[in-house]
Amino acid sequence: MTYKKVNLIGTSPESFEDAVDSAAQRATDTLDNVHWIEVEGLSVEVATEDGHEYQAEVKVSFEVEE
Repeated sequence: MTYKKVNLIGTSPESFEDAVDSAAQRATDTLDNVHWIEVEGLSVEVATEDGHEYQAEVKVSFEVEE
């Protein structure tokens, strides 16, 4: 088997957990054969007009079809 990794950044106005869930959902909606997701980093953007934006950078690993 061969795997590929891509980085995504999920966002949420509510929490880090929701930001991770957002990235994970987008990955599974748009990529086939997702096997695991690693959380690489968490951050908060404080410059937004409506308050904080929670961000989760994740690394998505999926199997590449032969």
